[in-house]
Amino acid sequence: MSMVGNLRKVARLTRRSRRRVDLSHPARSPLGSAVVNGVIYRDGVRQETAPAVEESVARARRHRNGFVWLGLHEPDEAEFARVGELFGLHPLAVEDAVQAHQRPKLENYGDVLFAVFKTVTYVEHERLTATSEVVNTGEIMVFTGPDFVITVRHGRHGSLGPLREDLEAEPQQLAKGPSAVLHAIADHVVDDYVTVADAVQEDIDAVETEVFSPKGNQTADPGRIYQLKRELLELKRAVVPLGRPPDLLATHPPRIVAPEIRAYFRDVADHLARVTEQITAFDALLDSILQAHLAQVAVAQNDDARKITAWAAIIAVPTMVCGVYGMNFDHMPELRWRYGYPLALTRIAIACLLSPHPPCFQAQRLAVTLSPLGPPPLVRQEPQPLQPP
Repeated sequence: MSMVGNLRKVARLTRRSRRRVDLSHPARSPLGSAVVNGVIYRDGVRQETAPAVEESVARARRHRNGFVWLGLHEPDEAEFARVGELFGLHPLAVEDAVQAHQRPKLENYGDVLFAVFKTVTYVEHERLTATSEVVNTGEIMVFTGPDFVITVRHGRHGSLGPLREDLEAEPQQLAKGPSAVLHAIADHVVDDYVTVADAVQEDIDAVETEVFSPKGNQTADPGRIYQLKRELLELKRAVVPLGRPPDLLATHPPRIVAPEIRAYFRDVADHLARVTEQITAFDALLDSILQAHLAQVAVAQNDDARKITAWAAIIAVPTMVCGVYGMNFDHMPELRWRYGYPLALTRIAIACLLSPHPPCFQAQRLAVTLSPLGPPPLVRQEPQPLQPP
């Protein structure tokens, strides 16, 4: 199990070790420090960017096959208000983009499509504890218009720099317009869901192995199971609400989505459905693991109680005998008899061996129950038909 876990961890780190773009882009400063990048694309090829975002937008709109991609990170209300005014964004969408903790959704405001994605990342840890953070979430808001794409990112992870570089390496895909960028972001987010789900499965396997180990009722920590279930709930809140938007973009897309992009959204919807089913199965499995652990603890407590009761019944016999002969009566012939003491000890030993619930008998019954042959089969009695009076 540890070797498989190490291989999975190396695979995750390999997927994450991708090159990063230079964030000190000329378009970083015109609208404030929140602007990360702003690039013009024409026929899928990156163009020389103007020093001001307004000029970049004007250049993109002068060409039929051009658009501008503006990226921001956690802008404040004043900074994004200028962006909304420049691109004609709806005030409700602008408010949602500034305020984080939005639910994944897809909204259509005329010629502008507004999508909210929950990004997730797996937090590496040596061993899962009752306070370990397993899943960390963020958000990406995407405004898709006829000649622009605006991405607003919230959180410490989910950088779109590598994704931008991958798209620039495929100009024929980027030439399909802003909807190609929307698909690439959706596919990137869902791929991260798959990666995190596989990592969470590794933690669930470790917990399951510990619970069902020979001493699982003593070593397993129910706090770890509960913490893992809470983190799985965090992942579920990010994945499940996103199920319908990709399906809508594939079956009933708005006009802004290019026809050749619709099939790609169907592929995203299939991957998302698989991750959703996987998370649902994880949730049910954790419930079963927790119930099994609680049942193990209850069985162990009942076994301890039976042992204590058995020993109490055994100790009651010598206690009674010693209590009788400990009374200070003058007329007790056995006290002066030569064989009185050995006879009392013999009676105590015989009474203890014939006790109705000694631990040795319990161990014998438990061995019969757990033997490969199992307990003796029960003889089934067929019901007798009723005789007419």
